[in-house]
Amino acid sequence: MMDETIAIRLEGVEKNRSNFRLGPLHMSIPKGCITAIVGPNGCGKSSSFSLMLELTKSDTGTIELLGHKVGQGRNTELMKRIGYLPEQSSEHEDNMKGTKKAEFYRFWYDSWDVNRYRELLRILEVDDNGTLGKMSKGMRRKFEFALALAHGPELLLLDEPSSGLDPLAWKTMIEILHRYMDQGDHTILMTSHIIEEVKRLADFIVFMAQGRVLGMYEKDELFSSWSTLFISGDELTAKKAAGAPGQCGVEHAGGTTYRITTNKAAEAEKWCASEGINIVSRQALELDEIMSALLMQDRLSKRLK
Repeated sequence: MMDETIAIRLEGVEKNRSNFRLGPLHMSIPKGCITAIVGPNGCGKSSSFSLMLELTKSDTGTIELLGHKVGQGRNTELMKRIGYLPEQSSEHEDNMKGTKKAEFYRFWYDSWDVNRYRELLRILEVDDNGTLGKMSKGMRRKFEFALALAHGPELLLLDEPSSGLDPLAWKTMIEILHRYMDQGDHTILMTSHIIEEVKRLADFIVFMAQGRVLGMYEKDELFSSWSTLFISGDELTAKKAAGAPGQCGVEHAGGTTYRITTNKAAEAEKWCASEGINIVSRQALELDEIMSALLMQDRLSKRLK
């Protein structure tokens, strides 16, 4: 039975290559939200997009976009409801003028809005009369971003959207995406290495590593639950602290101070109070620190198997 609250569903999706295995992927991306996939380079983020868009075929599993299964006959009408910004521009289009590529998009998408397209070019300060291969990386990125949005897609797939953008253009892109989401029925799935970008945009965060999904979290809950607690005591206190809820590591921080990394901050604080462990200070973890802790947990779980 179709779940109308889900924009993208991956169930047991795998793609095997000679030097890399993607999956099995299990992922449910909610409608009306922005979900960011984060992870190290080469973890399978871009490959996952390719599978969703049938640019490559999965070996096993099922993929659903906007309630339609991918890979069962022609998906032309479905793809018209999707906007896609790949991480890398196509070298085959380097000799093409921006106006020519826009004409192609206008032919392909029934809902192409030339007024919206021209508005986006104006806001982003892009001249589409130039040859694509002669545009700077940032200018071409802005042009292709405008193309991805101009037909009013229901689902927007953005692979490192801010790559090559200067700070002012990046801020403009963030504002455009916020306005895009204001309609309430739009969904964005994006990848990003920019922590501030994820913080500003994402409602949910998916962590990936080595071709697998490590977990999916609601952003505000994620940042409130992952913390470092600095405690005072001796080695016996540190050993005792290993029993703290959500404990992901206890390390010596110098002198008589130790730090506990936990993904259950509120529970860990209450536990420390009940155990008579003095918390000196607290520090919320940044996204990259959470990613490192998850990777460490993943490596440890593999060793124990």
